[in-house]
Amino acid sequence: MEAAVPDSTQLLKLLATPMPFGKYAGRMIIDLPEAYLLWFQRKGFPKGEIGDLLALSLEISVTGSRNLVKSLKNG
Repeated sequence: MEAAVPDSTQLLKLLATPMPFGKYAGRMIIDLPEAYLLWFQRKGFPKGEIGDLLALSLEISVTGSRNLVKSLKNG
């Protein structure tokens, strides 16, 4: 089964959305440490858009694509 490809809107939200709560409140979701995202995966991502963005950020991080996605912000 192939992974879903996020649309450009999701990627741009990932770059522009700060974490609204917790230890890393205020940090852009794309910049959250992988260990923190893995913790959320184990505990369960929050419902809604924030949870979706956290899951997407983890997928991007574990595939080694974080810098590629971050380059979209400058492009």
